[in-house]
Amino acid sequence: MRRGTPHADDAVAEDATAELETVLRNGPFHVALRAAITARGLPLQRVQHHLWRYGVKVGVTSLSYWQQGARRPQRPESLRAVRALEEILQLPDEALIRLLSHDAERTGPQRPAGRSYRSLVEATGALEHLLTELEAPLDGGLHTLGLHERIHIGTHRELLTREAHHIVRAHQDGTDRFVAVHHGDPGCAPDRMSVHALENCRTGRIRRHHGTGVLVAELLFDTRLCAGDTFLFRYAVEDGTAGVSREYVRGFGVAGGQYALQVRFDGGSLPVRCHRFAQHSAAAPRGGRQDLPVSARHRSVHLVEPRVRPGILGIGWDWE
Repeated sequence: MRRGTPHADDAVAEDATAELETVLRNGPFHVALRAAITARGLPLQRVQHHLWRYGVKVGVTSLSYWQQGARRPQRPESLRAVRALEEILQLPDEALIRLLSHDAERTGPQRPAGRSYRSLVEATGALEHLLTELEAPLDGGLHTLGLHERIHIGTHRELLTREAHHIVRAHQDGTDRFVAVHHGDPGCAPDRMSVHALENCRTGRIRRHHGTGVLVAELLFDTRLCAGDTFLFRYAVEDGTAGVSREYVRGFGVAGGQYALQVRFDGGSLPVRCHRFAQHSAAAPRGGRQDLPVSARHRSVHLVEPRVRPGILGIGWDWE
């Protein structure tokens, strides 16, 4: 293995120290944290191990997000971790805490994170319970060939309505219904939501889970499909019961056909930026981030996925 000369190693160390001193003075927090970890030569797994010795539990994913600037420590447990990091990384007292405060003053409150792993898992459990009540399997005997969803964000920046246009093919004889699932934003009230059959279907039984904001509704076709038959139907969910909406998420249990998602914004302002994201599962970190242009003329943003894969797909947006 090639080794640098002592003089070269000393120069690299001096440069790292100088960079660290600069970012500790000027920030931002995530750059200073990354520089401190680099200067000490610690992999994130070792940093996590040291934190455990201080009685603080923080995941490697969270540490990675902090040093990338994708998340900012805010909860009491996270702030305890930051103070412990100052000791572990041999930094002056309050060095990182001061930068955190400065970043918050400069940029304002951090945009709330997307739906947490816990909320997604709880919603999955609630959905399974509601489907059992309806005696409906999640698959329902249908394969999705195409799905076009239109999300309407209201004047108060709330998720007002969701309209879905499905193209499906039956893979078993006798299929005569589809179970629609709607997962409202945090703080929503499922008992005030309503479901409307718009084309080639009518509403059947509706079940709601208030703790997670999950609603499921039967859409009846009034015809029995044979295996191989295709069918088109359209329905909408009126919501408007939660606060400010910042993303729309769609989960796919199996691979399917084309998916198109359009989000339209009412009111006097548009989001300052929008992006696409994906997750392999609720437990996986978000990836596939891609900025999406917002049409000022049509007040909308969209994505098109030619063929969906199992996982989670969505659009997020930031307000001023």
